[in-house]
Order: sequence, then C-alpha cells, then structure tokens
Amino acid sequence: MDENKNKIYYEDLHYIFENIGESEKGKFKDSTILITGCAGFLGYYFMSFLSAYAERLKIKKVIGIDNFLLGIPNWMNALVDKNPKIEIYSFDITKFSQFESAKIKDATFIIHMASIASPSFYRKYPLETVDANVIGLRALLDFYKRKEIKGFLFFSSSEVYGDPSSDQIPTKEEYRGNVAMIGPRACYDEAKRFGETLCYLYAETYQMPISIVRPFNNYGPGMKLDDKRVPADFAKAIIENTSLIIHSDGSPTRTFCYVTDAIVGYLKALVYEPFDYFNIGIEEPEISIKELAHIYLEAGSTIFNFNRSIEFKTSQEPVYLVDNPSRRCPDIAKAKKILNYSPQIIVEQGVYRFLSYLKQGRDKH
Repeated sequence: MDENKNKIYYEDLHYIFENIGESEKGKFKDSTILITGCAGFLGYYFMSFLSAYAERLKIKKVIGIDNFLLGIPNWMNALVDKNPKIEIYSFDITKFSQFESAKIKDATFIIHMASIASPSFYRKYPLETVDANVIGLRALLDFYKRKEIKGFLFFSSSEVYGDPSSDQIPTKEEYRGNVAMIGPRACYDEAKRFGETLCYLYAETYQMPISIVRPFNNYGPGMKLDDKRVPADFAKAIIENTSLIIHSDGSPTRTFCYVTDAIVGYLKALVYEPFDYFNIGIEEPEISIKELAHIYLEAGSTIFNFNRSIEFKTSQEPVYLVDNPSRRCPDIAKAKKILNYSPQIIVEQGVYRFLSYLKQGRDKH
C-alpha cells in the first residue's frame, strides 16, 4: 500500500490545498491541531492533508486521538513515521479525566468528530455513540472554554433533520427536523442534536469560536470497505467481483459529496470564528440508490472490467430500514455565501476517482 504510487491520493490532497483561500491558509500559521476520531474515514484525509501540507501551512503539530474501537488503520503508523509533527494517542475521549491533558493543552484548533457514523455500527454500539457526542464533547468544551483557541469544529450530521417532508428538500440549516427520539437511529441522531445545543451554549456563555458542520453523505478514499454504508458496499462488491446488493427497493434518494469537497468545507468552517452552523455537501444531483448502483456499474466496468448485476435483498439486520430517510439533499447557500464553499466533483467523477484509487492499491486501511 505505497501511497507514493497512488496518483488519486496526491491529486486529492492538492485539490484540497488549492481550494482553500489564502486568508484561510494563513490562519493555520503556528497552530496545533487536535483531531478526535482521527482513525475514521474523514480522519484519513484530514490527517493525510495536514501532514502533507504542514510545512506550507506552517503548522506546528497535529495531534490525533482515537479509541480504535473499529481497528487501527495501516496508514496511521506510516504518517507518524514520516512526519515528526504528527502525534497519535490511543484513548477514549469519553474518559477525558484519565487522559494526560497536558499533551493537548496548547491546541489552537480542535476538530471533534469522535463518533461512529455508520448505522450498522452505531446500532451495535449505541451508548458509545451517545457518549462520544455528548460526554466527550462536553469534556473538550470544558477543557478549552477559557483557553485561547482559534477554532472548535463539531461534526454533527445531516441526520439531525431526520426524514424531511418534500417541501423541506433541499434542506436549509434552519429546518428543525423530523427525528425519531426512540428507535434504532436515535442514539446517533439525537446525540448529534444535543451536541449542537452544547456547542451553542458554550459559544454563548464563553464566547468560544465554535462552528458546527452537518455532513451530507460523504464518500471516497479512506472509507473502509466493510464500513457498511452504501458507497463502501458497492465498492467492496466491485473489488470482490460480486453482485451489487441493495437492501431496499432502491428508491431512497441522496446527494453524494466526494471527500475532497467535503474536507475543503470542513476546513473553511474550522477557521471561521463566529459561532455558526453549516450544511456541507453537494446540492446535485439528487439520485436514487439504484441510480448510484448504475454509476458504480459503469465505472467498475471501465476500471475493473466488472460485469456483475444489481440484486435486491432484505438485510440480515431487521431494523436496517427503520427510520431511514427517504430523501437527503442539502441547501448549501449559507456555506456558499459565508464560507465561499463551492463543491465541484459530481458523483460520476467521484465514484470514478474512488474506484481508481482502490485500483491503485490502497484498498485496505
């Protein structure tokens, strides 16, 4: 898995750098950046980008914390070995009082994304999911509330909107949501909602520079193929030359935001100082899961000579579709106006890049 030979990986990191404004880049000078949940899908590109561009951005240090509940990725050790500015600690953020906090006291930017995000896994670890988004978040807010930080970014979710009615699609940030408080997805959805309230309260009470982001269906390199979310499931099927399985009738619709466009949005939000909250994703096209499968089939055929079919099967998880939103599409006008956020990679291009990346050898993390 030699990233030096992966063209997609380096093109993606360059894309992120080029799409951050010069004034935004300048805010990273002399900074120490803390990332909780650093071993996950988005952590891969955050850590990779900040490591690769630490010198050009004049970053002093990047600190990653993770409890590695879902495993330790291979790429992480390589980053630490390659860059002395990278520090990694194995720790459960929900047990903050047991952590040697002196290691992170000088952090100037904090990115809190420690949480399980895949429905299959947060249903398996519901209390751990709640704790990371509530107890872990509050511990960090308490620790930094009187320190001179430049930015605190909380990863919420588009799931805070629940299952919007059609008149709320595309969904604006001010929509209050149609969320089940009791059910198999509630541990994630409601923990994110309460996490947002905590951020608001600390920003109001302590004038902390907090931004909240609500991701909309990110995908791409860094996703574990056993992630159990649809983009990873389809990629895994193509890698293993098996049929693409859809565990619904294929009609639910989503927009899919390629990881580099997402990371650009998150970094812009991180360095934006007044308290605010943003949808981060791409507005179009809004497509069905069945349509997404056909995009994978076409790209898979070109890249892997893949020629299997699409199959519809009931999931072995009885609650797989319970409270699953029928549509998910963001209104990103606010992020466009305030952050100058402009995602560019449409889903056909993103899927092609994702599968090309896997073809070049980095299919295990």
